[in-house]
Amino acid sequence: MRFKRAVKLMATVALMSALASRAGRPAVPIEGAWLTEDGGGVIDIEPCGSLYCGRIVGLDAAASGAPLPKDVNGNTRCGLQIIRGLAESDPGEWSGKITNPEDGQSYSARLTVDDRGRLHLRGYLLVPLLGQTQIWTRYGGQVTARCRMVPSDRPGKLAEGSCDWLACTTLATSGAARRVGYA
Repeated sequence: MRFKRAVKLMATVALMSALASRAGRPAVPIEGAWLTEDGGGVIDIEPCGSLYCGRIVGLDAAASGAPLPKDVNGNTRCGLQIIRGLAESDPGEWSGKITNPEDGQSYSARLTVDDRGRLHLRGYLLVPLLGQTQIWTRYGGQVTARCRMVPSDRPGKLAEGSCDWLACTTLATSGAARRVGYA
């Protein structure tokens, strides 16, 4: 009887330890909020059905109060989906499409996460050799509904009634800011 209790207790502790070790980390390495290489934007990569997509959720222009940049169709870039159709093509490698919001051109994209947790995004035409790689880092700050980026060292600087782009579009009166990124 004691042996069965001990085994159950050990199994429960092992399960809780496994769950705790995964807490706060995305299940898929590419999921989450990423700061672009130039620091000018935050892209949130998330599941879109059975694939993954990425939307602009933060823009450095929003912090200055300047008008938000527009895409090629004249729409604000805040909330714009620029990465689509990402599927794991090889273990630890995702392939899909990325769109340049400035000119509307779409490119093939290949994403990997290195051992330091940085996202390597290669956009290319035809073959990866004809492309360019950017290295993005996890974004640990906050973003507002209007795509204003607030670094994690200034969390109290969010405007009243701010929230993440998804929460504001689905719950227009939420008024709560969401932390994006993973420590």
